[in-house]
Amino acid sequence: MTADNAFGWIAAEWPAPDNIVAGTTTRTGGVSEGAFASLNLGAHVDDSDEAVSENRRRLRAHLSLPQEPLWLQQVHGTRVARSVDDAREPADAAVGSGALNTLAIMTADCLPVLFCSRDGRHIAAAHGGWRGLADGILEQTVSAMAAPPEALIAWLGPAIAQPAFEVGGEVRDAFVRLNDALSNCFEENARGRWQADLYGIARWQLAAVGVGDVFGGDFCTYSDADRFYSYRRDAACGRMASIIGRRP
Repeated sequence: MTADNAFGWIAAEWPAPDNIVAGTTTRTGGVSEGAFASLNLGAHVDDSDEAVSENRRRLRAHLSLPQEPLWLQQVHGTRVARSVDDAREPADAAVGSGALNTLAIMTADCLPVLFCSRDGRHIAAAHGGWRGLADGILEQTVSAMAAPPEALIAWLGPAIAQPAFEVGGEVRDAFVRLNDALSNCFEENARGRWQADLYGIARWQLAAVGVGDVFGGDFCTYSDADRFYSYRRDAACGRMASIIGRRP
């Protein structure tokens, strides 16, 4: 197995402490083929087990990770895993504690959100599809962290951007029921449907729970086919991983 080009990694641009490694993979630098070419990290998308294992090995080697990332069974819910054993059940977020130093969120249009405390002692990662955001995944993640919200910073990784994310009125209604202010994150299009801003929703929700310093949010998985997988664009596709690790 050989890589098709250089390992694809986008480092998070945020003022995290030096002991924090954070960012996202792209679709390049792995060994998967066909619809999954080439750095697919998802073991649940009908890619070969051998290719996924090699791609994950390359990820660990490229980032010099101290341990295998905690790979979650993501189900668009709001459960937060707090340990390796806890992650045996489906969860859409995880917090790092004790010896658990490396977390991963897999996406291909949904919004990955990484967290760390300003002192670098506490980390978390969350999977923000629209259902999870509407049900409170970000609030649950912040609540599960050992640091207070005002001590946290957050980074928004690659997701489908508003111009490409058309939804029905039921999606808009789910958020407006939470707070009328979230109507500002939807724009009606010519078909009478809505363009949803996942980044805007996440920023509003994080600010509402006291996380004011939020970075990233300037990607579009759907429109950037060279760098990102997109389920809405391609249906059959791989998964990127947004990673946060805490070095000893």
